[in-house]
Amino acid sequence: MMGRFSKMHGLGNDFVVIDARAAPLDMPEARARAIADRHTGIGCDQLIVIGEAADADVSMRIFNADGSEVEACGNATRCVPLFVGRDVAIRTRAGLLHARLIDGGASVDMGEPHFEWDAIPLAWAMDTLTMPASWEDLPPPAAVNVGNPHVVFFVDDLDTLAVDRLGPLIEHDPLFPARVNVNFAQIAGDRHIRLIVWERGAGLTRACGTGACATAVAAIRRKRATGPVTVTLPGGDLVIDWQPGGSIRMTGPATHVFDGEADWAHF
Repeated sequence: MMGRFSKMHGLGNDFVVIDARAAPLDMPEARARAIADRHTGIGCDQLIVIGEAADADVSMRIFNADGSEVEACGNATRCVPLFVGRDVAIRTRAGLLHARLIDGGASVDMGEPHFEWDAIPLAWAMDTLTMPASWEDLPPPAAVNVGNPHVVFFVDDLDTLAVDRLGPLIEHDPLFPARVNVNFAQIAGDRHIRLIVWERGAGLTRACGTGACATAVAAIRRKRATGPVTVTLPGGDLVIDWQPGGSIRMTGPATHVFDGEADWAHF
């Protein structure tokens, strides 16, 4: 079961990318978790498996560091055209995404956001623009599905938040039956947002592409920002452009670090 992989990252959100187009690879949760382990495996935030697709150039499966398979990952999506070497249509659990190479990275059409409570999903019906729910001293958040579920809190000062405590508390709240990605955002200008993300199944991350998309969309819906929006994460900047009723365009860096070979039977 020897196979090659690439180590890649988008703004420090790092991936092990496996090409399974020629030889499909079984990926149970335990194997994904073992590969992602930074001490005894290869190490990554997410494991990405590239495969064949009947209606696209490639398919992409995404596994968080805890082994759970998820629907979408914006930073990983930007890495796919770099990995393949050309512009690509990508079949994901979140739908069909189109990514094109640009200098230093990629630009991706992430599709349209969804705001219905059962599309997030939430445990019961409520307004998703200003949710009648909160945690501790946080303000009422917004909820957005951009292929995966997000909740967004707009705060006055990011630097005072105990993200490592609040993140898992909210991720696992019963209000979110599929768990949730937790975004803490600070408006820095009409076209600029600072963002820290507690990622479902991965924890505190240097960057989250879908989180940047969800946060920019929520800010535009609340009329607190105008697109295109520069979203500054600990790992760097993404540019998110969205107009109500349209799809989200995400543009940012993607980096190939190195290639390697592993025996998948050992994981």
